[in-house]
Amino acid sequence: MADTGDLFEIMHTTRAMRRLKPEPVPDALIRKILQAGVCAPNGGNTQRWRFLVVKDPAIKRRVQQYYKRAFDEVVGPRYLNSAPPPGVSREAYTRQHAAVQYLTDHFHEAPVWIVACLEEGSTPPTRWSGASIYPAVQNMLLAARALGLGATLTTRHLLFEKETEAALGLPTGVHSYAILPIGYPMGRFGPVGRGPLTDVVYQDRWGTPYLS
Repeated sequence: MADTGDLFEIMHTTRAMRRLKPEPVPDALIRKILQAGVCAPNGGNTQRWRFLVVKDPAIKRRVQQYYKRAFDEVVGPRYLNSAPPPGVSREAYTRQHAAVQYLTDHFHEAPVWIVACLEEGSTPPTRWSGASIYPAVQNMLLAARALGLGATLTTRHLLFEKETEAALGLPTGVHSYAILPIGYPMGRFGPVGRGPLTDVVYQDRWGTPYLS
């Protein structure tokens, strides 16, 4: 039987690792991450997920231009004007902002990207579309953590969806839902910063405290 303690330790320490070393990652490890992804649940078991592994520096540089533009125009100002989320101090939030800035400037240097997509044909994306891809994304983040690799879930490229999907060469009817830059982390894994359950969990009726 698998050690459930290890599983919970991995979940509790899977930080967004935004500072990644540019050194190559073995293909065998990326394959393990992808295999973890396709173990995830998805709507009707239709398995419409598609995963684009990007190593080409030219493709990454083209996408990074829009990624940085999204930071300069939207994300950066939002960080500067927002209060820290629950469970995060102002100091930690400032460090997070610095890490986001670092990822922005070095996004294209991450050795491997996994672009998580859905093959949707002519069907417009709906509120439940993500249920068929984001569980796979989480599986891949946990797998990367288990293998000692850093990663983060980013969707910022979608602020320039048409431009970045064209740069990625996605065909008509295929939409991206996240990019996971993956590499060996510069920092250390550690506890994630989250608020207490009492702030976010209710019982039976909205606003009624959860009785744990």
